Amino acid sequence: MPSTNGTNAVQKSSSWGAIPTSDMARRTFNPIRDILTRPVRPLASPKSSKDLLSLSIGDPTVFGNFKAHPVVAEAVEEAAASYRFNGYPPSVGLAHVREAIANKYTHPDAPLTANDVVMTSGCSGAVEMAISVLCGAGKNILLPRPGFCLYNTIAGSHNVEARLYNLVAEKNWEADIEHMESLIDENTGAILINNPSNPCGSNYTKAHLRAILAVCERHRVPLISDEIYADMVFSGQTFTSTAWLTATVPILTLGGLAKQWLVPGWRIGWILIHDRANAFEHVRQGLVALSTIINGPCALVQAAIPKIFAKVPDTYLPELNRQLESNARILETEINNIPGLNVITPQGAMYVMVKIDLAAFAGITSDADFCHKLKWEESVEILPGECFSYPGTVRLVITPPHDILRAASARISAFCQRHRK
Repeated sequence: MPSTNGTNAVQKSSSWGAIPTSDMARRTFNPIRDILTRPVRPLASPKSSKDLLSLSIGDPTVFGNFKAHPVVAEAVEEAAASYRFNGYPPSVGLAHVREAIANKYTHPDAPLTANDVVMTSGCSGAVEMAISVLCGAGKNILLPRPGFCLYNTIAGSHNVEARLYNLVAEKNWEADIEHMESLIDENTGAILINNPSNPCGSNYTKAHLRAILAVCERHRVPLISDEIYADMVFSGQTFTSTAWLTATVPILTLGGLAKQWLVPGWRIGWILIHDRANAFEHVRQGLVALSTIINGPCALVQAAIPKIFAKVPDTYLPELNRQLESNARILETEINNIPGLNVITPQGAMYVMVKIDLAAFAGITSDADFCHKLKWEESVEILPGECFSYPGTVRLVITPPHDILRAASARISAFCQRHRK
């Protein structure tokens, strides 16, 4: 009898109802992760028996052809061997690391000190902190369309309205300044730009950056400048950091190790506070407060940064950019030879955007349908423009080796020929 009562008690206590999640969790949605985890077709394997060629995720390490410079690994090894960085760092980051970052990114027209640097968990963490500190619930933020979907994910998660300003493909993805300005109201907390751009592969001129800054100045709206691809531009292009061009507009510039140093999994980023007009007094305090939520990013990888900056040779980045451009031009040439597809020439970063003439294809209803059927029939994975709020396009990552890029292009060509009207 006692054991029966015990069993009944267990059965009764295990009859739980569904526990609701938080509003924040319900609002959080990342379209890239959603698409990449969807089955190609329910309860079926792909029609194609070919190996999957993935040109979907902006991780340059996947195929092994882009490797971090040996100094990068040595710097972490030395930091680990010192036993000095096994404890908690200051939440805003190790002081000597922040000084090294300030020294690297300081500019005569935009000086920085260690007090202007806040370390973050990857550049994604920098994006979240920047949006969080400038935009509370009920505020709105201006984001690019097409743009990196994480911006929308973070804004939605924090109950911040995302207002999308248009980028113009025919102008190398410059922002439509008139449209951008029309979206601003008294509740606009910030304008965010991404230069060089994911997904567009664009690189803005000084004149265009000044036009954006003029909008910020007129409306007294601060700028978030995501520059994770800083200096990663192709021949004939020059990168300009937005902060170099203004003495008044307050700017949070975002960066990190992930792309230029080819270590996205190390999750180290930073925020540079540009505030020569002293408008960010409370924002600085807010960033310090937000940094305490995770007590700062990995101390060990932080500690490697001064050596990485000092000892990786000056020839490294130009050679990386040359390799990336070589890859980009292969994709551009191959894809532009496919009727119905049009590549917008990339100027930097790690991506090409391709416009699809849906009217040229039979049985293809959208960019998402194009990507779904391409993966099903040819085992090539790319991302639809819907991920970036820009239907009618697809994004391809340029970092795979040349043979993979050519093989993927050939499969895309075969797919398009099969569906051509």
